[in-house]
Amino acid sequence: MSTPPQQPAQPADRPPQPGPPAQPPSVPPQPTAYPYPSPQSASPVPQAPPPGPFQQPTMPAGPQPGNPYAQPPQYGPPPFPPTAGGSGAAGRAVLWAVVGAVVASAAWAAGVFLIGATANAADLRGYAAPSDLCSRADYGSFKDEYTASDTTPTHSSLKDSALEESYCSASLKKSGSSYADAYLSLQVDLHKKTDPAPEFTATWKNYERSHTGYDVGAVEGIGDEAYLVTQDTTSGTSAGSRYATLAVRDGWVTYTMSYSAYLSSYDPDKDPPKIDEISDWLKTDTRETLDRLKD
Repeated sequence: MSTPPQQPAQPADRPPQPGPPAQPPSVPPQPTAYPYPSPQSASPVPQAPPPGPFQQPTMPAGPQPGNPYAQPPQYGPPPFPPTAGGSGAAGRAVLWAVVGAVVASAAWAAGVFLIGATANAADLRGYAAPSDLCSRADYGSFKDEYTASDTTPTHSSLKDSALEESYCSASLKKSGSSYADAYLSLQVDLHKKTDPAPEFTATWKNYERSHTGYDVGAVEGIGDEAYLVTQDTTSGTSAGSRYATLAVRDGWVTYTMSYSAYLSSYDPDKDPPKIDEISDWLKTDTRETLDRLKD
C-alpha cells in the first residue's frame, strides 16, 4: 500500500511564516457634535483623472472646501526682495536704504519750509508806527529858523495785517508871521507782507528821471539806503519854491521827511533857508526820529 507524499519538514531553526493580517471589523462612523471634519485629520483631496493625449493636466487649486484650517493662497509680490544665498543682509540693506531716503526727504522738506518761512518774515527792525507820529517825531532842527511852533499839527495812522502807517503834517512859522511860511510832512510805513526794497530803490534813486528839475543824491549812514531829493526854483529871487525830501529804508520799514516853502511877492518871508541848510536839518532830525520809533 502506497503512502501519501510527505511534506518536507521545516527546519528546526526557521521561525514560522506570518500569514496575512486579519481585517478589523468594519465600524460605522460615530456621530459627533462638531459640524466639520476632525482637525486632526486632513480632508481627502479628490484625485484628478489622468490627462489624456489632448488634455492638460489639472492641478488642485487652493484649499478644498470644508477645511477651515487650510491657509488661503497669497497674492502679490513679497514685501521685500528675496535675499541672496539665504542671508537676510541684502534685504536689511535695502530696507535701511529706503528708510534713509524717506528720512532725508522729510528733513530736506522741513529745511526748505523753515528757510522759506524765515526768508519771508517781515524785517521790521523793532520799529513801530505810532497813532500820533507828530508827538513822537523830532523836527527840532527847524525851530531856530521857525520859532512859532504849530500847536495843531495833523496826524493819521493805519493798522492793517499787511501795512502799518503813520503820518504827520506840521506848518512852520517865523516870528511875526500870520500864516505858515513852510511845511513839514513825515511818514513811516511798516511793510509786513512784502519787501519794499526793489520799489523803494526804483522810486527814489530814479526820482529825477520821472520828475523834471529835481536833484537826487545817495545819503550814507542812515538805514540800509537813503536818498535826498531837492529842488530850488527861486534862483535868488523872492518868488519860487524850495523843496527837499529825505527818504530812508531800513529793512522793511520806510520813512520820509519832506520840507517845502513857497515864496511870492505877498509873502513876508523874503529869506528862506538855503537847500544845504534844509538838507542838514532833515538828516539830523531823521536820525533822531528813527531812534524814537524803535520799541
